[in-house]
Amino acid sequence: MLVTSRGTGRWVLPKGWPEGSERLCDAAAREAAEEAGLRGGVASQEVGRFYYDKALPSGTEWRCEVHVFPLEVDAVADKWPEMKKRKRRWFRSSDAAKLVSEPDLGELIAGFGVNPRKFAA
Repeated sequence: MLVTSRGTGRWVLPKGWPEGSERLCDAAAREAAEEAGLRGGVASQEVGRFYYDKALPSGTEWRCEVHVFPLEVDAVADKWPEMKKRKRRWFRSSDAAKLVSEPDLGELIAGFGVNPRKFAA
C-alpha cells in the first residue's frame, strides 16, 4: 500500500520519526496505522534503506535516511488519523515501484515483491 504525501501528493510509503526510545520497526508500524490505517505484525529486520530530501517550510532541504520495514497487514481501518490528509491505495509491487519518486525506494519495493516472505514478521 502506498499513501500520498501531504505536501506534494506524490505516492510514498508511510514513514516518520521514532518517538522517544521507540524502536525503528515499531515507529514504522505506528506510522502505517496513522497514515494509512494499517495494523499488523512488523518485521524487526529492515528490507533496506533509501534517502530523500525533505523540503522544510523555510525552503531548505533536509537529507533523510529512511529504514523500510515490512508489515504483514491484519486489519485495514475504515477511519484512521490522517485519512483527510492522504489517499491510500493498494498496488502490485511492480506498479508501486514505478510510482514512487525515489529510484532506491522503487528498487526496494520491486525486490520485496519478488519474495515478501523472506522478510516476514
